[in-house]
Amino acid sequence: MSNQAIGIPTPNAERSPGRSTSFVGHAKLISVLTLCSRILGMLRESVMASYFGATAVAQAFTVAFAIPNLFRKLLGEGALSAAFIPLYAKALKSGDEKEAQKFAAASVNMLATLLIALTLLGEIVLWLLPRLIHFRSDNLLVIRFTAIMLPYVILVCGTAFLSGVLQVHKRFALPALTQVPLNLMHVVVIITGARLLMLKPGVANEQLQIRLAYWLSFFVLVAGCLQITMLIPALRRSGFRLMWVGNFWTPAVRQLLKLSLPVAFSAGVLQISVLLDKGITLFLTQGENPAEKLHFFGRAFNYPMVLGAAARLNWAQMLYQFPLGVFAIAVATAIFPSLSADAHDKDGDKFKRVLRQGIMFTLLEGLPASIGLILVRNPTIRLLFQHGSFTAADTRLMSMSVLFYSAAIWAFSMQQILNRAYYALHDTVTPLILSIVTISVNTVVEIPLSFTKLGESGMAAGTLASFAIQAIVMLIMLDRKVGGIGLKSIATGAAKMLIACAAMCAACWAVQQLPIYPAEITHLASLKQLVILMIVGGATYGAVCLALGVRMTVGLKSGSPPPAQSINAGL
Repeated sequence: MSNQAIGIPTPNAERSPGRSTSFVGHAKLISVLTLCSRILGMLRESVMASYFGATAVAQAFTVAFAIPNLFRKLLGEGALSAAFIPLYAKALKSGDEKEAQKFAAASVNMLATLLIALTLLGEIVLWLLPRLIHFRSDNLLVIRFTAIMLPYVILVCGTAFLSGVLQVHKRFALPALTQVPLNLMHVVVIITGARLLMLKPGVANEQLQIRLAYWLSFFVLVAGCLQITMLIPALRRSGFRLMWVGNFWTPAVRQLLKLSLPVAFSAGVLQISVLLDKGITLFLTQGENPAEKLHFFGRAFNYPMVLGAAARLNWAQMLYQFPLGVFAIAVATAIFPSLSADAHDKDGDKFKRVLRQGIMFTLLEGLPASIGLILVRNPTIRLLFQHGSFTAADTRLMSMSVLFYSAAIWAFSMQQILNRAYYALHDTVTPLILSIVTISVNTVVEIPLSFTKLGESGMAAGTLASFAIQAIVMLIMLDRKVGGIGLKSIATGAAKMLIACAAMCAACWAVQQLPIYPAEITHLASLKQLVILMIVGGATYGAVCLALGVRMTVGLKSGSPPPAQSINAGL
């Protein structure tokens, strides 16, 4: 059988995953393209906030849309991809082309079968739920929107998994742009649908908002079809063909599933925690009747969160995920094939150097991103969200949540690298155990905090505490596991970056005291504040890093020995 018939690329120079390419160069490419996608994503959320506001309809759509995305992160970008990429890269590197061909073809077919079965089961459950349990009207909307969007699980997980195939072959551009059709579709449908329905921003009309949300749910499926379609040309150029293979239960697939199960549990714990957070938020959020009480263990309590909490927390997460997606996930995506290929070399020296460079590069961007977003959160929220149906009161509530989420960006960023390092070593158990501990701490912390003055931002505070601890513990354990990755050097570099962050804070505070700094709360003033703080903060951080000898040098290649120092940060 020919290579093209089976669906896997032939090993030529253009397609080889061992091609000598800097992962830092790939990370920069992914960052630029992801930046474009994330800007569109912010536009999407800004438009949605304008027409829906932090209402029960927006809250219901937000939670429903999170469900297919949960499966994307669990299967498409989580367990199966994390196990597939190292095995696929190793098979191609070993030169066993025939086994690699069988493995990739069988993996895609196995994923398709699993996703179709899960979608059918999910639709049955969603059909039964309102017939067995009485739901509040806003929560019933969650079920209805979810039923429409659930087939998106097949499309979005397929897109993520096929993107992993392209990434092994050093094709990172299109996978980084797969969110663009979805973001554009959201914006076009909301604006066009609102005009057709004569729904205006800032005008509360729940019935029209519900109808528009139904339209938006349907067009999510259309966007999913476009996402897969846009990958097909690149897959063909790599030699890959989508086709059905009857017998996909091969020894290689069994090994894939064996490695995937702990990752699935780990990713599942995390994603279920995300969904649990949204469920807890819905449960603890006041309904449309302000006099309604929360009854728990025979006692009545005031609801700790006001209407729209789930939507505001979702938008707060969007803000911290912006730098996370543009920088940290880009680095992790680019570095994973290199880590996978080098993880089992005899001395492990190359693996450690690539890993150390990835960690330092992530901290170099993650630490100032954490501090910077805290500094600019208020003008950013006003500029992006405070218009139409999104009020100044929503901005005040959202601001505190953004503060806590922002403070955890460095931890989220580091975990992207550390998780992939463990997976490259075929250790999927350690991340699982740590995820369970982290989520337990998160749940124990966030619920009591929600009943304090923090309210909905208590959910974000619990996330900060738990994930910061996990990042540090994972780093220390990985250092011991591989016989040292240079923690002292990393700590020295991080200390210098923190000094630069402190200087950035001081410079931003100083410029805010100047008479020329705009003090108004209009959109134009917020834009000026944002630009001034970004320029002053970024320039100060870069200058201090340069003065302290913290700088990134590109040159580490996946197909050749690395230089002695890829990041000069006091190493």
